[in-house]
Amino acid sequence: MNIHALLVSRFSEALEKLGAENAPVPVARSSRPEFGEYQFNGAMALAKQLRQKPRDIAEKIVELVNLDDVASKLEVAGPGFINVHLSDSWLANQCELALHDPRMGVAKDSQQTIVVDYSSPNLAKEMHVGHLRTTIIGDAVVKVLEFLGHKVIRQNHMGDWGTQFGMLLAHLSDKLESEVAETALSDLEDFYREAKVRFDEEEGFADRAREYVVKLQGGDEQCLTLWKQFIDVSVQHSEEVYDKLNVSLTRDDIMGESAYNDDLANVIRDLKEKGIAVEDQGAQVVFIPELADKEGNPAVYIVQKSGGGYLYSTTDLAAMRYRSGKLNADRTLILTDARQALHFKQTEIVGRKAGFMKAEQTYEHCPFGMMLGSDGKPFKTRTGGTVKLVELLDEAVERAGKLISERDNDLSEAELAEVARKVGIGAVKYADLSKNRTTDYVFNWDTMLSFEGNTAPYLQYAFTRVKSIFRKSGIAMADLKGAMTFTEKQEHALAVQLLQFEEVIGLVSREATPHVLCTYLYDVASAFMSFYEACPILKDGIDEAVRDSRLELAALVANTLEQGLSLLGIETLEKM
Repeated sequence: MNIHALLVSRFSEALEKLGAENAPVPVARSSRPEFGEYQFNGAMALAKQLRQKPRDIAEKIVELVNLDDVASKLEVAGPGFINVHLSDSWLANQCELALHDPRMGVAKDSQQTIVVDYSSPNLAKEMHVGHLRTTIIGDAVVKVLEFLGHKVIRQNHMGDWGTQFGMLLAHLSDKLESEVAETALSDLEDFYREAKVRFDEEEGFADRAREYVVKLQGGDEQCLTLWKQFIDVSVQHSEEVYDKLNVSLTRDDIMGESAYNDDLANVIRDLKEKGIAVEDQGAQVVFIPELADKEGNPAVYIVQKSGGGYLYSTTDLAAMRYRSGKLNADRTLILTDARQALHFKQTEIVGRKAGFMKAEQTYEHCPFGMMLGSDGKPFKTRTGGTVKLVELLDEAVERAGKLISERDNDLSEAELAEVARKVGIGAVKYADLSKNRTTDYVFNWDTMLSFEGNTAPYLQYAFTRVKSIFRKSGIAMADLKGAMTFTEKQEHALAVQLLQFEEVIGLVSREATPHVLCTYLYDVASAFMSFYEACPILKDGIDEAVRDSRLELAALVANTLEQGLSLLGIETLEKM
């Protein structure tokens, strides 16, 4: 059920009767409960067109709009706002329908093919905290889009090509004389450092490394075998992180930079033939007047170096062409940090000029801010090095285990380990996902692992609270069949929150903003806590019909929290 969409539809019909069929239909949630749940704010905009006072127009709309089945009251306020008070009986009926629907009343969208480019680690190094945001934000967006029925194609644009691989392959070749690849590459950071030291200091090694680049790019069989070994072990490192993070990326989703090699020369040729790329100081360059500076100098976008080498720009144009042409993507979403915003804006302008995308296909860069330490600087180790993602996640589980063991619980050792894993990983993910992706955020262990406030542990605890109510009641959720009835304002408020799930999911899918879902789930959990305190469920002497109605409402809370957290890639628990 999408309450907003329903109200827009009903008000649109009323405006047609009024003779204003093409007028906008601004329906918004009310800011305060005394003004109802929703407001129609379109009367003032119609005043000029209809040559009437806004308040008179609003009163006519109230007479014409058909909301008898939905609203208990419509009232005109101020200069012409229409406040919509939803009725208890309608809310109860909609909650019943949602409770017995596996999708909780959320309709599927018209299916689109959507490519989501996210995670994208460099396979020459282990994943570090810089890969956390793209990986978990991207995965949450993917899950929401799939839930809404879209065909989603994950694209893990891994860095698996380039000049650095010559250095790495030369070093690996020497290592394999005494070790197997898995042992040699057990610590990618150490391996990379060793190779770099040799490249900078060892006589003749840099020349060998350059020879390997030429061989690799030329398709030399022995060199490609080495490269595939390197990639295979590197991917295993990434898979370990994905598994710990509970994200849905697999090997099948990898579309590394190397996948576009065969098309790079074609991209340059097409840009030159269309007069889009021109030679400048030996390089192939596109000048972009749309992004000119204050002096009127066009932005410079290099697509081929003077020595003939290709760049990220070339690969990203080839990727755009592949996704738009071969995959027929209606939308392409790319999740990288905000520092790459200009690059992707330039890529879109150039790609559209070259006809690499159709006009109706979208190219959406979804930037995100940085993870900062308590000093307000990019998050680092105490010694100033990059934090390996796998080590961060292991520490989260360890800290969660310690916190939970200090609380009253009757968990076995195995149960404690499972709870620690779900709480620790969930806490790290939620702390990130709950922040607007476009802003920086400060990483703080104490805040993210707190059982109070807008955190994963708080939401996971709210879910277990509902489960414990059902354990005490001895009634299974599936056995609830009675009619819901609401008499208390807390029941009403909670029902409204629960029925806004589809609106929230739709917004996340359009804007790629998981924090909206996080805020919603926190509001649901908070509304449930208020309801639970004010509306006894299992108290002695309570009417059976009232008890069952409140149990049903609690069950819908559990379903909503479980589904919402699942879309964020966060697991729930039966008890904590």
